[in-house]
Amino acid sequence: MGWKIAATVLLLGLGIAYMSGLFSSPPKPPEVGDGWWGRGDKPEKEEDKSVKKFNIHFPDKDLADLKERLRKTRWFESVEDTKFNYGMKPEHMKPIVDYWLNKYDWRKKEKELNQYQSFKTKIEGIDIHFVRVVPRLKPGQKAKPIMMVHGWPSSFYDFYKMIPMLTDPTHHGGNEDDIFEVILPSLPGYGFSEAAHKPGLDSRDAGRILHKLMTRLGFDSYYVQGGDFGAIVVDQMSGIVPSHVRGVHMNMIAIPPLVSQMILAILFPSLVLEDKAYGRMLPTWEAIKDYLRETGYLHIQSTKPDTIGHALTDSPVGLAAYILEKYYSSSHYDRLDVDDRELSAHWSTSWDYLLTNVMIYWVSGSMTSSMRFYKETMPKALELANFLNTVPAGLADLPREYLRCQKNWASTHFTDIVSYTTYSAGGHFVALEVPELLAKDLRQFTQKVEQRLVKKKE
Repeated sequence: MGWKIAATVLLLGLGIAYMSGLFSSPPKPPEVGDGWWGRGDKPEKEEDKSVKKFNIHFPDKDLADLKERLRKTRWFESVEDTKFNYGMKPEHMKPIVDYWLNKYDWRKKEKELNQYQSFKTKIEGIDIHFVRVVPRLKPGQKAKPIMMVHGWPSSFYDFYKMIPMLTDPTHHGGNEDDIFEVILPSLPGYGFSEAAHKPGLDSRDAGRILHKLMTRLGFDSYYVQGGDFGAIVVDQMSGIVPSHVRGVHMNMIAIPPLVSQMILAILFPSLVLEDKAYGRMLPTWEAIKDYLRETGYLHIQSTKPDTIGHALTDSPVGLAAYILEKYYSSSHYDRLDVDDRELSAHWSTSWDYLLTNVMIYWVSGSMTSSMRFYKETMPKALELANFLNTVPAGLADLPREYLRCQKNWASTHFTDIVSYTTYSAGGHFVALEVPELLAKDLRQFTQKVEQRLVKKKE
């Protein structure tokens, strides 16, 4: 019980601090702002707005260096009678490293990554990478533009399974009106997008940069979708340019009052929980316990990201362990009792898919800069989130997401919830785990928004 008392005091304090700040500072529309994140001073001449094709390629000498590092991995000894509750042990990692070294084919994966054209363009002084997939349209057919934004430790590659579902819907359970033009950016400092050379680039700045990308590509009105940090970024986009965001869809509903609502649900469940939410929201003590256990990385990355960055930039096995542990535990937070023989059966997707995401971080050397995004955003998270999102919203409730948010809680931030869908399966990395469910939900959400727009014109 001791940890419960400590957690109660901590969370009540956080909740009171938040609520006092909320009442003293009412929500207000966020400002769009502007920024310059390039090296040196901002030049007087206008920024180069050209969009250039980009080909993903890792030189042979660097690939050889990676394999040499894998061969020379220094392993440590595990504690006896422990399983995944200690994290990624050598027993978990050794078969993965063996596969990475002897069976994984990066050149084959490069071709897969390059099957959809990548581009780069300079915005606010830094190169922004993105993938653009334009569908084949029949005469009179129009595609809905959608930007899908990854989180951490993910990448644009998380959405590759969904591309055919969105750009060729008639062959994947949709109809001709469900066709999308898909834009997959790499967040600043992630993957092949350049990192900021100055401090301060937070989720709102990232949202502004991605809006500038969409307008540069000719989209005045568009949909956005995101999970994890991507959800926070698309929420910011909806706040700063609501007239341009046709609809926002999120598979992580991280609203400011969530923790305080969870505390109230523990103390007075009948007051704050919807009847139909009882089964999936309780026991909230367990949810909070899971959250506290699984978010140690968040504190490190929000305070001293560069310190751990040295280890993760220099060691491919360290990088893989750090990333893969999140891919497992974020959707299997209640299954930490698996041993090394069982673990491979519980991954949300194949080792090839997971290692390709790891490779994107390794090839680009972007792990440290991606973690800095926490340093720039989390200390001012409440301030950044203190606005009402008035854009039509589609919200996804995942059964294996440890921070779940019922609809009436979400309505304290989203004023126009068009759809709230509880999925039959899936967790934190929904685009990897159940892409077909996410695609179906996106179709249904955008259909409702489009029907509204038609009625407004009548």
